[in-house]
Amino acid sequence: MGATGRRVRVSVAAVGVTVLLAACGSGDGGGGGGGDGGGPLTVWTLENLPDRLAAQEEIAAAFTGSSGIEVELVGIDEDQFNQLLTSSAAAGELPDVIGALPLAGVQALATNELLAPDVAADVVEGLGADTFSEQALELTRDGGTQLAVPSDGWAQLLVYRKDLFDAAGLAVPDSYESILAAAQAIDSPETAGFTGATAPNDAFTQQTFEHLALGNGCQLVDDGGEVTLDSDQCVAAFEFYDRLISDYSVSGSQDVDTTRAAYFAGQAAMVVWSSFILDEMAGLRADALPTCPECSADPAFLAKNSGVVTAIAGPDGDQGAQFGEVVSWAVTADAQTDAATRFVTYMLEDGYEQWIGFSPEGKVPTRQGTAEEPTRFIDAWATLPAGVDTKAPLSDFYSAEVLDALRNAPDTISPWGIPQGQGALVGASLGELPVPQAISAMTGGELDPQQAAQQAADALREIASSLE
Repeated sequence: MGATGRRVRVSVAAVGVTVLLAACGSGDGGGGGGGDGGGPLTVWTLENLPDRLAAQEEIAAAFTGSSGIEVELVGIDEDQFNQLLTSSAAAGELPDVIGALPLAGVQALATNELLAPDVAADVVEGLGADTFSEQALELTRDGGTQLAVPSDGWAQLLVYRKDLFDAAGLAVPDSYESILAAAQAIDSPETAGFTGATAPNDAFTQQTFEHLALGNGCQLVDDGGEVTLDSDQCVAAFEFYDRLISDYSVSGSQDVDTTRAAYFAGQAAMVVWSSFILDEMAGLRADALPTCPECSADPAFLAKNSGVVTAIAGPDGDQGAQFGEVVSWAVTADAQTDAATRFVTYMLEDGYEQWIGFSPEGKVPTRQGTAEEPTRFIDAWATLPAGVDTKAPLSDFYSAEVLDALRNAPDTISPWGIPQGQGALVGASLGELPVPQAISAMTGGELDPQQAAQQAADALREIASSLE
């Protein structure tokens, strides 16, 4: 999987689920024949990279050894997920369990009555609801109904050159005001004050903007499902982003790769990126190494000299919120209930540290610990080896302050549309990308911020109408 795929993987999967799930109808099958028929437990996982599948096979084998329940693990590519789900539902052969399912996917399956929420509720109750991030539980509920069991998440971050900020006496860039002040103070021909995504065909552009917009109270929709991208809060967010890009960023269209490259080369003082950047910034991934002048002598220079900000406050926002993703274990409607309950429980208990150990920089635990050891998993997370070509714990490179910000991120993740129950609209919008297109036109000088907000809102209303 390429660098881009690591970041937008779950969003792409959500698009497929949302757009095509309506064809599924209600599921009549269930892995191994449905009910508790005694066949192997069929588990689909969207964590389908070879090394991650191998690790999951080990966990599944350990589960089988302790429970006697056979597991058939199937790695699913995100590009094929919607097609496989549609055909499996139509044939009455849904899997028992789906792992690493994004928030929009959870809502889409629930809308089509393909989930077993009573099983999810039983697992959460059995493990202890108070051992989970409350926000992660809330994002995977529909009212009082627990739809799925949240397993982990990744956070969008603003990463900044702490050494440059300290030298200039600048405040932490955690608000619109402080971000603009820092961008203006640092910006020079050698070092841009900020770099952010502007590509019109890239979901990462929306993720970047959404992260900043949420802090200003800009929402995709209101509680009634009405599109609000042209609200005063959103127009102000478009204005803020336009100023950052137009006045203080590197030139040209920017995407997931070029923004990282600019920061890694020391050519930008701030970048918005997902937490997957942390292992790369530490020099642990051979195909994405930092290239700044200081990095040749110390590949981990940027890791040691960068700070991170999670939630960002805008002038019109009443509380900090941030973009990110929470993925879950979902039990399907006709699953082998007892076996599925035991498997998901195992994955969040005995197998949990190995599960989050696939990629700890992008798999922040949503279950912090157990009743007996309340911080067991979140403490272990900081010591798990991260990286691809080289492995080392994040704690070898990052301060306790950085790790604390990341470990608390699941409590502030609140992506557009999900709290309002509009997962289908979120998925469909990521298929057509009206927000990235408006941002590209705005930062390219074709639209002003008010026009960009209006264009995005109008396009989203058309998408919403097509889903009715």
